[in-house]
This record gives sequence, C-alpha cells and structure tokens, in this order.
Amino acid sequence: MGQSPLVLTGICGSPGLALGRAYLMDRRKVRTPRNRLEESQVEAELLRFREALERSDAQLVDVKARISTGDAHDHALILEAHRLMLQDPMFVDEVRKLVARDRVNAEWAVRRVVRKLRHMFDNVQDEYFRERKSDLDFVADRVVRNLVGEAVDEEVEVPEGAIIVAHDLSPADTAVLLKTGRVVGFVTDLGGQTSHTAIVARARETPAVVGAVRASEQVKPGDLLALDGTGGTVLVNPPEAALATFRETMAARAAEERALLQTRDLQATSLDGFRVVLKGNMEFLEEIPSLLAHGAEGIGLFRTEFMFLDREAPPNEEEQFEAYKAVLEAMGGRPVTIRTLDLGGDKVPGGVKRSEREHNPAMGLRAIRYCLAHRDIFRTQLRALLRASIYGSLRIMFPLVSGLSELREARSELEACRSELGREGVRMGGRIPVGVMVETPSAAWIADRLAQEADFFSVGTNDLIQYSIAIDRQNQDVAYLYKPLHLSVLRSLRHICQAAKQAGIPVAMCGEMAGEPAYTLLLLAMGFDELSMAAGQIAGVKQFLRRVSRADAVGLLDEAMQFSTAEEIERFVNAELQRRFA
Repeated sequence: MGQSPLVLTGICGSPGLALGRAYLMDRRKVRTPRNRLEESQVEAELLRFREALERSDAQLVDVKARISTGDAHDHALILEAHRLMLQDPMFVDEVRKLVARDRVNAEWAVRRVVRKLRHMFDNVQDEYFRERKSDLDFVADRVVRNLVGEAVDEEVEVPEGAIIVAHDLSPADTAVLLKTGRVVGFVTDLGGQTSHTAIVARARETPAVVGAVRASEQVKPGDLLALDGTGGTVLVNPPEAALATFRETMAARAAEERALLQTRDLQATSLDGFRVVLKGNMEFLEEIPSLLAHGAEGIGLFRTEFMFLDREAPPNEEEQFEAYKAVLEAMGGRPVTIRTLDLGGDKVPGGVKRSEREHNPAMGLRAIRYCLAHRDIFRTQLRALLRASIYGSLRIMFPLVSGLSELREARSELEACRSELGREGVRMGGRIPVGVMVETPSAAWIADRLAQEADFFSVGTNDLIQYSIAIDRQNQDVAYLYKPLHLSVLRSLRHICQAAKQAGIPVAMCGEMAGEPAYTLLLLAMGFDELSMAAGQIAGVKQFLRRVSRADAVGLLDEAMQFSTAEEIERFVNAELQRRFA
C-alpha cells in the first residue's frame, strides 16, 4: 500500500480549487540583536532610526507606484495605511523614548514597542481589527531590515502556475505577486478570513488557505499541491488516483461555473414572474470587476470602515470623496448602496480617543450611535457622499438603527450637510434614497413606523440573528445556537417585509443569509425585492430563483413556520429542497 499523502488543514481564505507547484517565500522576521549604547551613541542611533523610517517610506511609495493601476487601487490604500504607521506617534515616539531612556539599539526598541502594541490588539474582540496585528509586524519588520541592512522588497521570479507558500505575506507581497498573473493560489501559516492575503485573494478570485500553522515548514519547494480553498485543505504530492479525482473535480467546477455565468445577463425571475434584483457586497474597489462578471446588478452593501482603520487619523473629506466617486463611476450608473460607518466598540478609528474600554462593545457605542456621538466624523463622511452623488446612482444606508429618533437625527445631519454644501456652491446629485439597515429586534418590530420615513430597508441578518437569539457567534461555546431558521428570525423577516410592502418601499437583504441557496426559497416567499452577496454566490442564487415559483415558495414557508424549533424547520426545508431539486 502507498503512503498516505500529507494533508494540511487551515481556514478558507478564498474559495476555489488550484493545482500547482509550491513556491516558498521566506517572510519570517529577521533576527533582532540587542545592544547597549553609550550615552554618546544615543543621538547617532536616533538618526539611524529616522533614516530607516525614511527608507521604509520610500520603499512603500515605490511599491505603491508599481501596483497603483487599474483594479489594484485598494492595495495602494493598504500600503498608504502602512506609510501612516511609520509616522504614528504611538510607534515612532515610543521607539525614540526607549532608545534614549534605556540606551538600547533601535532594532530592539522597535520590537519591544510592537510587542506592546500587539498586546493591545489582542484585547480587541473584532476579528477584522485583531487581524491588523499583522500590519504592525510587516511595518516593524521593514524598519528592522532597513536598520540591519537586509534586502527589502526583493524581486522574485515566480514560475507560471505557482502556489505561494509562506509563513505570512504582507499586502505588498500579495499585491505584487498577483500582479504577475503567474500565481494560482496561496497557503500561509498565519491569517484568518479578514487577513489581507484572504481579502486580496478573494477579490482576485484566487484560491487561498490561510492559518495552516506549519505549512511553510512541511512543504518543500516544487512540491505538487492540490489546494481546496473552499474546504481549507491542501494535499501535498497527492498520489495518481487522488490527483486524477482532483483534476476531475476542478474540471467539473469550471464547467459548472461557465454554465452559471451564461446566465450573467439574465434576470433573476421566478417561474411565475416574481423579479429579485441580485447585487454584491464589497469593501474594496478591486472587487467590482468580479461582481460585474458574475452578474451583479448593483452594489447592495459598500462597507466604508476599511478606510478608517490602521491609520493615525480618519480620512479627510477629499480622500473619502475620491473613494466613493471611484466606486460610483466603476458601476456605470448601476445603483450603489453605501453604508455609513459601522465603527465603535473595539473598532475605533485613528485619532479618536476612547475614555474607557466597553465591557460589551457589540451592544455599546457603535454604528449610527457612534456617528451621532462623533458628528465631526459623521458629517465629513456625509459631505463626501453628497459630493460624490453626481457620479452615479447613490443610495445611503444607516446601520444599526434601533429607533425612529436615530433615523430622524441622521437624516437631519444629512440635510444640514446638503444645505452647507449648497451655500458653498458645491454640485450634488438630486434626491438620494436614504435607507435603514434593519439588524436589531427593536427596528424589526417597529418596521411599520420606520417604513414611513425610510426610502428602503436592507436587512443585516448577521447581527439580527445574533441579537434576536442573544448569542455571540464568535463565541465557540454558544456558536451552535446561531440558527438563521430559528422561528423568531423567520417571523422577524416576514414582519419586516410586510411593513415594507404596506409602505410601498423596497426591502433588501445584505447579510450572509442572502447568498445561501438553501434559504433563497424562503426569502422569495417573504417578498424580498433585492438580495446582496459575495460575487461567487450570485450565479448560483440566480439559477435557483429561475427554477422555482413564488407560489410554491409561499406554501413551503407557511408549512415551515408550523414547526417550533430551528432543528425541525431545518430538517423540513432540507428534505423539501432535496425532494424538489435533488
């Protein structure tokens, strides 16, 4: 019997299958010496540190120039955030203090300060923000390499069809590698679904497995890798039988994808004529080509938080204006729903001090509450949105609204900004639809009142489910209770849709539930006008909607809601889907 192949297990960074030869990149930290300085050496050491910062900044400018074309715009934004870290007093001043006070060399001081900052990130609950620890490491490693005289940003000749294997990759690494067009996949020891490698790989539809722990130690250069990004596994040097099966699966998936994409320009209309508009969720400009290629009819959720994190100060009005303008222009007149900042709790932008850490940030000062408490930040964003509105079909959406007073306050701020810009003679678009993201039980149950003053609803099921069932879905002890088909959730969704219909406003869904074909039939029955999801989910949902009738869907929903537990409803729905569609 042959020896079993090595199987590496990690996290789905980016879905899809890839087969290629391993190309190992050594991106581990450079060893850092510790040296004691004489008093007379301190000034020279501080000068050496300043020169290393300047060299690091120049290098990032160079990398940014190499990739700042076309759909690589947002990689450039990430690199710009790294440049801002090089000027951040929390980093720079602390290193200088250590060098002067403890009389230690700059390399050692950099590592000490970053270790302290990383510890602060460890206490942050939000996964996206926690993942930004890696940005600190990338910036620090660049500075240290410049201090010790090691090569930085070396050009590498990656062979065609390579799968990059590394301990971790910086945004600069990932962006430049993908720019070559030779990379078919990524495997990293570190990282999660919100790490830069995962985000960039998903945007480029390049399969990736991240968080594979010791992959870079176990894989040898030139090993044949069968990478399953969806399942988060990598087969190393698979035997012929397994390789043949993997190739067949790749061919079948590719054929399925081609077949699905043939419906790209068709509408998602049920057999009995009910039309559902399918849109995309996004946060980076470079995701737009993929969304359009998969048939997105607009952007149902543009998350704006990424511009505010990893930097010393929030972006100014001009920077935000350019970002929103670029998205609207890229969508060529298709509707774009931009969500105002969902910041707060542990996701606090640079330049804003938090007096004390919140004990329960998920229910604290976040999203629309945060914006109304920090009106300067909110008004800057609203002004930028209004200015950008002339470049496309803009819709503005307020997140985590819990009552009518918040909607009224937010709309009042929007109108105040419109009047202000008008007095300044700034051009703006006409009437902009203003909507509410329904993701709290309170908003769900007063949806009839909110519908009188909102132009549209968009349901954020991720938070709505979490708050309805009172569970933290990031908590492994209670994550099993996260049930989209819980009867309370289904009743809430139906009530929201009914309130929207009675008021004559459209109702959309932009949470994870929207992209799951297993739930599509129920959402069709409830009467959702729009569903917004990741690019790769659009074609599958569209195909499913075109095969069913809404009348049948309504009957299925009525039967499902006769059951009492989430488990019973799941069994019933899955059995019906299997019976009807195999």
